[in-house]
Amino acid sequence: MSETAPVPDLAPSPQLAADANGQPELFEEATADLEGFWARQARERLTWDTDFEQVLDWSEAPFAKWFVGGRLNVAHNCVDRHVEAGNGERVAIHFEGERGDTRTLTYADLQREVAKAANALTELGVQTGDRVAIYLPMIPEAIVTMLACARLGAPHSVVFGGFSADALKSRILDAQARVVVTADGQFRKGTSLPLKKAVDEAIDHMGADSPVDHVLVVRRTEGEVAWDDARDQWWHELVDRQPDTHEAQAHDSEHPLFILYTSGTTGKPKGILHTSGGYLTQVAYTNAIVHDLRPETDVYWCTADIGWVTGHSYLVYGPLANGATQVVYEGTPDSPHQGRWWEIVEKYKVSILYTAPTAVRACMKWGADIPARYDLSSIRILGSVGEPINPEAWRWYREHIGGGSAPIVDTWWQTETGAIMISPLPGVTTLEPGSAQRPVPGISAEILDDEGKPFTEPEKVGYLVLTKPWPSMLRGIWGDPDRYRETYWSRFGPEYYFAGDGAKYDADGNIWLLGRVDDVMNVSGHRLSTAEIESALVSHPAVAEAAVVGASDEMTGQAVCAFVILRGAAVPADGDTDAVVQELRAHVGKEIGPIAKPRSIMVVTELPKTRSGKIMRRLLRDLAEGREVGDATTLADSSVMQTIQQGMTG
Repeated sequence: MSETAPVPDLAPSPQLAADANGQPELFEEATADLEGFWARQARERLTWDTDFEQVLDWSEAPFAKWFVGGRLNVAHNCVDRHVEAGNGERVAIHFEGERGDTRTLTYADLQREVAKAANALTELGVQTGDRVAIYLPMIPEAIVTMLACARLGAPHSVVFGGFSADALKSRILDAQARVVVTADGQFRKGTSLPLKKAVDEAIDHMGADSPVDHVLVVRRTEGEVAWDDARDQWWHELVDRQPDTHEAQAHDSEHPLFILYTSGTTGKPKGILHTSGGYLTQVAYTNAIVHDLRPETDVYWCTADIGWVTGHSYLVYGPLANGATQVVYEGTPDSPHQGRWWEIVEKYKVSILYTAPTAVRACMKWGADIPARYDLSSIRILGSVGEPINPEAWRWYREHIGGGSAPIVDTWWQTETGAIMISPLPGVTTLEPGSAQRPVPGISAEILDDEGKPFTEPEKVGYLVLTKPWPSMLRGIWGDPDRYRETYWSRFGPEYYFAGDGAKYDADGNIWLLGRVDDVMNVSGHRLSTAEIESALVSHPAVAEAAVVGASDEMTGQAVCAFVILRGAAVPADGDTDAVVQELRAHVGKEIGPIAKPRSIMVVTELPKTRSGKIMRRLLRDLAEGREVGDATTLADSSVMQTIQQGMTG
């Protein structure tokens, strides 16, 4: 991918190199004394009620303990200490509702709201260690509830507001959540959708097994809701009458902070457990050095929903621990119009924008003329998260959103890692479009071959592993330690955390993420990455978006099957796509090699995506292999699969 010298303007500007939070010395410090490095980050970035006695206890590997003996309160670190330091009038949250309603919360406001919510949860009987399920839209009450739980030491389980009653039920049962915090409904693309109804259905389906004692309901849409007087309470009636002070108690560094469920390839969702001190240290540290956050001057916007780990780490805990001013937006990028995001950037003078490649590609599809209508000159740092970003989208993002000069930090990490692991540092790294590049200081990663041996040869595809424990690492799968060991620490032996992703080095030593290993195909003995073929397809001017899967093939073991959305001008008027399909096959052969040519390319109008925007390649693989399509309940639009099937048989 990088056979030639880097383009000069992809190096940091001299001013950024001099001023950036992340400097080259961090790499040297972490290499010289890893535990000492993390101890300094923990002590300088957080306020501890009791200092820790031991940095890392790895004696029961793979179950880590970080900052052993230390005690702190996460909510105090995210809110109260900024007020105590004289920054109470700094804006913490600029909230923008989908309908255009707005709220501004300073850190002093946030402190009062969190205190009231903590008092309300206490009145409902929530104690340290009790689990609270949060099923809310992107409104300030969602963040307030998370922080109130952290204040009480009550681990929260945030469930994305687009998930079904069944998905909610399984998560409530697994965590044994005593309280559910929800809303009457949520606004989505100009309409109001019910939320509490799914909570009621989930509890009804649990019957006598339901652990839920109370449901606390935010009034958001004014929609009608069913009501159980013995169980349900309105937020505005319970929370608003509470005292606005609350004394935070310190908790052990290893006290559980949250459970976040992530889908497994088989079986029930995995409850990923994160604890307090180590997690907060690493999210604050990475938010500072990777996003180059400067709380006194920046306006920061992470577009992720709090239902996903990105929302936890880089919308709630990391930025608030750092005292950031940030934007929180309730709606989608195209509602009420396709310039909505850029309107918000212009309005609040957003300087750091962190979003997903899926969103960038959607904006590409809509056209560069849309962001061109807005003043985006405030942006100085761009970030990418969620999946590998193809070089064309990277360049579009930099050119049309970043003014041709803003550094893009393409970050790799997972729900399980808790925080950013591999990323450029904007003041240090000469950027390589499409590559996450190198582990951040304090993180150790390697790429292994099929035999589990590390290698450094360029362009060879292998397995990404982490070789040393890190502070924000998951502490296990809730209630299932054996599954934790088997899932993450068995593939290459107990000394390697296997991330589940394929990767390769380029000639400059940069790491290129190639998607999940089940998205790395073996075609006639050649290992091919679905992400790489998707990138080749999208680099063709006719293609707006692409998804590639490997399907079983008698001759080659696996064959490449592609599904593409064409740009408007490329759609043939007569509907005959044979010519463009042949052109695309030849284009992939030219970009990667004949072995990568797709066996089939299906032109579609939509791709099956979850509500968070991730393409469900598993369902496309079912289609490509002629199987009955599996569970599609987490799709944003379940009718998409029917449309694709009809197109394949029509």
